[in-house]
Amino acid sequence: MAELAQTTTAATPEGVAAGSPAIRTVELSKRFGKTVALAGLSMTVPRGEVFGFLGPNGAGKTTSVKLLLGLIAPSSGEGWLLGRPIGDLRTRRKIGYLPELFRYQGWLSAREVLTLHCELAPLPRSSWKDEITSALETVGLADRAGDRVGTFSKGMQQRLGLAVALLGEPELVFLDEPTSALDPVGRHDVREIIRGLASRGTAVFLNSHLLSEVEQVCDRVAVVDHGRVIASGTMDQLLSGTTVKVRATGLDREGKAKMAAFGQLDDEGDQLTFTNLKAERVPDLVAAIIALGGRIYEVAPRQQTLEDRFLQLIQDEEDK
Repeated sequence: MAELAQTTTAATPEGVAAGSPAIRTVELSKRFGKTVALAGLSMTVPRGEVFGFLGPNGAGKTTSVKLLLGLIAPSSGEGWLLGRPIGDLRTRRKIGYLPELFRYQGWLSAREVLTLHCELAPLPRSSWKDEITSALETVGLADRAGDRVGTFSKGMQQRLGLAVALLGEPELVFLDEPTSALDPVGRHDVREIIRGLASRGTAVFLNSHLLSEVEQVCDRVAVVDHGRVIASGTMDQLLSGTTVKVRATGLDREGKAKMAAFGQLDDEGDQLTFTNLKAERVPDLVAAIIALGGRIYEVAPRQQTLEDRFLQLIQDEEDK
């Protein structure tokens, strides 16, 4: 894929405040009857930031995106995109969106799909040719521009959907599972596109179940569950601990209970896993096990991953 141009920024439409955050919400909520789909979402996403929005199925992620895009109305609270209230039509011209589930007419060519969306945007007709050429080159479909969408693989259709989201040099892009149908090369290419967007000042709001992908590209993340944010921050803030697996024998139940003072403990017989343990405390942990009469066969510290932290947060919520 061709690299995104990082030195040009499209003119800001009338009424959109250039110095405002890309996204700001205050207690944004949505109810469907008695069901609370989103409970008081408050967040700020600066321009040029890649923001990961994570959560299990049914957590409120899709509802949040629909609210932010103005596709549904909030039950309470407020939100702004690029300095204007959510749903503002002028602002929508500067927003790109790749939904998780989309279909383009199979009889259209890739170029015709992009032409249709240039017209819907609407972009100035004089810019269509350059916009379409640039988008196709960026997503690696320049040599398939005239081919019908019905002949495309799922991965190629995913690339085409991303090309649609990039039309008009948007200032804010929503990407819902952008790498779900892609092979490792395609996922790498999408990461480079996302980094290029951020480098030119575009904010990226990323939904993905591939947490390893999120960990590689996001500046900050928020984890949502049961309609509310349960944790947010930079990767360093969220992944502050180390997971340590210890294989040891000779510890009775009382001894293992004392070991819980070193961090959240998962006891699987001879296999003890400590979560959120500071790396500098590992020697003290080993000394404590030996002092209690334990014999150690293996100590395997590992920096906590986003997936580890995500599962821990969700489990903590279920245990409340």
